[in-house]
Amino acid sequence: MAEVTTAEASEEAHATSLGLSNEKLAMWTLLGSECLFFGALISAYLIYYTNYNGQPEISPALFDIPFTSVSTFVLLMSSLGMVLALSAIQRGDDRGFRIWILATAIMGSVFLSGQIYEFTVFVNEGMRLDTSPFTSSFYVMTGFHGIHVTVGVLMLITLWARSMTGKLTSEHSDVVENIGLYWHFVDIVWIVIFTAVYLVPYEQVGA
Repeated sequence: MAEVTTAEASEEAHATSLGLSNEKLAMWTLLGSECLFFGALISAYLIYYTNYNGQPEISPALFDIPFTSVSTFVLLMSSLGMVLALSAIQRGDDRGFRIWILATAIMGSVFLSGQIYEFTVFVNEGMRLDTSPFTSSFYVMTGFHGIHVTVGVLMLITLWARSMTGKLTSEHSDVVENIGLYWHFVDIVWIVIFTAVYLVPYEQVGA
């Protein structure tokens, strides 16, 4: 009879009727609700996209496409870092895991720094939260995404700290996998937001 590892035994003991652990099912449930949440925010932005409250100078023309494209690339590369971190811990490579999980957290922090800088520029240009329905929907949507990225970065740093103290090993790779699902979701949501906010208006202006 084949040996059953501690991780496999633990997952079988906590498996649901769907064949998933309770933790993974909870994560998928959370992500499903987040899809509805961001779907509502993106829909609201698209509805108020042209409502500048009589101030046409406060519009998507203020967006810096090249700068945000670089920030987006960094965030997308962080997903690769997450994949490599998960692969490393599943192989029992603790050092590799620490390197990649920390690199992922750093890339997420770089993205957040870019978003904060961008918000600062917008405010200086007169684009404030209460300027118009357009600006309100933009800040609420991108702001909540930024909060989600911040939560993700804190979770990644926590994983790194637990690994450094020996409390996170290959037997706990399911924890890393669940947080990885959250991180990939945050990246996918940003692709949708980036397309709706920056690329589509840009194409319309350039047409």
